[in-house]
Amino acid sequence: MTHDAVVVGSGPNGLVAAVLLAQTGRRVLLLEAAGRFGGGLRSEELTLPGRVHDVGATVMAMALASPAFRDGLGGLAEVEFAHPPVAAAHPLDDRPAVLVHRDAGRTAEGLGRDAAVWRATVGAAARAGFPLVDLLLKPLGPWPADPRAFAAAARFATAAALPATTLGRRAFRTVEGRAVLAGMAAHSMLDLRAPITSGYGLLLAALAHLVGWPLAKGGSQAMADALVARFRALGGEAVTGHQVRSLKELDAPTIVLDVTPRQFLAMAELPPRYRRRLERFRYGPGVFKLDWALDGPVPWRDPAVAAAGTVHLGGTLEEIALSEAEMASGRHSPRPYVLLVQPYAADPTRGGHTLWAYCHVPNGSTVDMTGAIETQIERFAPGFRDRVLARHAMGPADLEAFDSNLVGGDIGGGLASLGQFVRRPVWSPSPWRTPLPGVFLCSASTPPGAAVHGMGGWQAARLAVRG
Repeated sequence: MTHDAVVVGSGPNGLVAAVLLAQTGRRVLLLEAAGRFGGGLRSEELTLPGRVHDVGATVMAMALASPAFRDGLGGLAEVEFAHPPVAAAHPLDDRPAVLVHRDAGRTAEGLGRDAAVWRATVGAAARAGFPLVDLLLKPLGPWPADPRAFAAAARFATAAALPATTLGRRAFRTVEGRAVLAGMAAHSMLDLRAPITSGYGLLLAALAHLVGWPLAKGGSQAMADALVARFRALGGEAVTGHQVRSLKELDAPTIVLDVTPRQFLAMAELPPRYRRRLERFRYGPGVFKLDWALDGPVPWRDPAVAAAGTVHLGGTLEEIALSEAEMASGRHSPRPYVLLVQPYAADPTRGGHTLWAYCHVPNGSTVDMTGAIETQIERFAPGFRDRVLARHAMGPADLEAFDSNLVGGDIGGGLASLGQFVRRPVWSPSPWRTPLPGVFLCSASTPPGAAVHGMGGWQAARLAVRG
C-alpha cells in the first residue's frame, strides 16, 4: 500500500499528528520502535503483578487544557479522567502542608498573608482561561483574535519572566507562599534563579484551578490506546517494533518525526548549516525515577496530604532552590526536590497503593538516588519505608533505553531555558518544518516543549496539510 504520510514515533505529539493527518483523508502509516504505542504514555506492571504504574507521564493537566485535544481531535472521548480531592500538596517541616485545590479562592485562603498575591498571579492566569493557555501553547501562532488574550498574556509575562527565586522573595511574604511557588516552578528542571522559571510555576498552578491535575483512569496507556484506536478508525495503519534508522527507508511525500535532534541527525542527510544548528541543541537534566508497591497509603505527618494526587517534597523555597542549583551545576543534591504522585488518591483501579516519584539529576547520571528520594519522603512521612512491598528504579540510562527521546534521562526533550524557549530546536518562524521537503519535526524538542499537550504534532500536521 502506498502511503501519503508516515509518522515516526507514537508519543503524544506523534499520535496527534497521525490522527490529524488521517482526518484529512490521507493514507497514513504510524511506525513505533517499541513494542507498544505511547512513548511517554505507557503503563506497565513494574513492581508486582496487577500493580499498574505509569512509566512516563501521569498527571494530565496539559492534556485537558491543550487546543489539540479541545478542538475536536477525537480519540479521548473514551478516556476517563480521575481528579484527586486535592490537586497538589506541599508539605513543610514545622507547619501544615500547603494545599492547592481546584478552587483558587480556597487555595488562596490557605496562604494567609499571601492570599492576595496568589489571586493576583495564579488566580488571574486561571481567570484568563483558555485564550491565555492557547497563546502560551502556540508561542508562534496562529493566535486567537480576541485582544483580551494578548492583554492577559502581557500581564502574565510581567511575573512569568522573573526567576522563581526573585518572584518568591519580592511578591510572597510567607514561607508557605514561597515554598508552593518553588515546588511548582521546579517542574521546569532549571536553576530557579534562571529567567522564566516563575512562568512555568504560575502556569502549572493556574491549570490546577482551570482544569485540575487529573490522571487517566487505569493508567496513561489508556490515552495512547484511545488515540491509536481513533487513528485506525480513520483508516490509518499503525505498526510497532519498527525502528526507522534512515529516512531513505520511508517512501511518502510527507514525513513527520516525533524524535529529538539527536535522532534526526542520525537518520537524515541535512544541509550543513541546519545540521550545525541542530548540533548546538542542548539537552536538559535527567531524572531518577522510582515506583513502589505499598501495603497501604503513605503515612504523611500531615494527614491532609493523603488527598493530593501530586506532592512536592523539598521544603522551603531556599531548600528547593539550592537543590535545583546543585543539579544545574552537575552535582547530586543530598536533599533533592522530589516530585511524587500517589495515583490511588484519584484512581483506585490500579491494583492497590502504587506510588511514583522522581528527582532531577545531571544528564546521563549513573548515581543511584533511591536513598536520597526515600529519605525525603520519610522526612514528611515517617514510617514510609515500612509500607514498601516492592520498588522499581529507572535511572537516566534506563529511561533512554525505554524511549530514545529521553536523551540522558531528559524527560523534557531539551533544556527548557529562555534561549531554547525561543529557539527550539532552531530559531525559525516555523521550527517544525525542516529544510528537507515534506519532512517535519513534532517532538517535545519543538515548541511549546514538554508535557502531554500534543501541540508539536498539531503544528507539524497543520504545516504538512498546508504543504
